[in-house]
Amino acid sequence: MIKVGDQVPDVQFNVPTSEGMKTMRTADVFAGKTVALFAVPGAFTPTCSARHLPSFRDLAGDLKGKGVDAIACTSVNDHFVMGAWAKQENTGDIIMLSDGSAEFARAVGLDADFSKFGMGSRSKRYSMLVKDGVVEQLNVEEAGEYKVSSAEHLLGQLG
Repeated sequence: MIKVGDQVPDVQFNVPTSEGMKTMRTADVFAGKTVALFAVPGAFTPTCSARHLPSFRDLAGDLKGKGVDAIACTSVNDHFVMGAWAKQENTGDIIMLSDGSAEFARAVGLDADFSKFGMGSRSKRYSMLVKDGVVEQLNVEEAGEYKVSSAEHLLGQLG
């Protein structure tokens, strides 16, 4: 599993935009920036839609006031689903990183088997603060929990 001080792995994401799908590599997202990244097990799932995504959307200004340049959400969903979720949730400028094949989730060692829920390979719920591609904070939830991966918790870590 990735840890504080590690470089984020180089993978490609598919990102929904108003012009259609755009591909971005890890460096496009993280190089030269401070990024608050959060990962959810699935778009449109209850905790993800009711609490996790809204916490980052609603506290975006506070996070940016503490030095965060960008906020990104990753999920093991295709870019069509991520785009529809972003539109429904009015995510503003949160970068929606589609990790459709769980490549990033596996590369950071935070993938999880959700087969018992009919969802297959997914991402664990977590948040991390990444500065110029290096993990500065990492907050991984226990299965079924929503505490340390929230925007409120990450904001508290920024001082």
